[in-house]
Amino acid sequence: MSAVEDKIASLGLKLPEVAAPLAAYVPALRSGNYVFTSGQLPLVDGKLPVTGKVGAEVTPEEAQELARTCALNALAAVKSVVGDLDRIVRVVKVTGFVASAPDFTGQPGVVNGTSGLLGEVLGERGLHARSAVGVAVLPLDAPVEVEIQVEIAGD
Repeated sequence: MSAVEDKIASLGLKLPEVAAPLAAYVPALRSGNYVFTSGQLPLVDGKLPVTGKVGAEVTPEEAQELARTCALNALAAVKSVVGDLDRIVRVVKVTGFVASAPDFTGQPGVVNGTSGLLGEVLGERGLHARSAVGVAVLPLDAPVEVEIQVEIAGD
């Protein structure tokens, strides 16, 4: 097990299996020293624990926790491409999409769930640029979806 996976375990979490794609794409793709993940939903054992819009059916606190799950799923996707999460040099960019009720404006706070987990697990390597975007709806009526871009150590 990698040091990153040890850190995940020390937080009482487990790196999940890579979520199966819902359509015609791959979970992650490597280009040079970068890995780009597809949007990762907060699937747990293949299912969404909660559905709906943040600020309506889903509380911001629930959504922030779901964003942490998205981060774990994204790390699993990265591992599926590079084999070892210790190869991550840094997280370059996080893009978080939040299915939002019309009057909800707390998207940055929700995506803090992802940013916080990446910081806890990767330390300085987890610092990143970020966008947090409110959207009308996400696949499967998920409250949040996250994609990450990471730089990895060369072969």
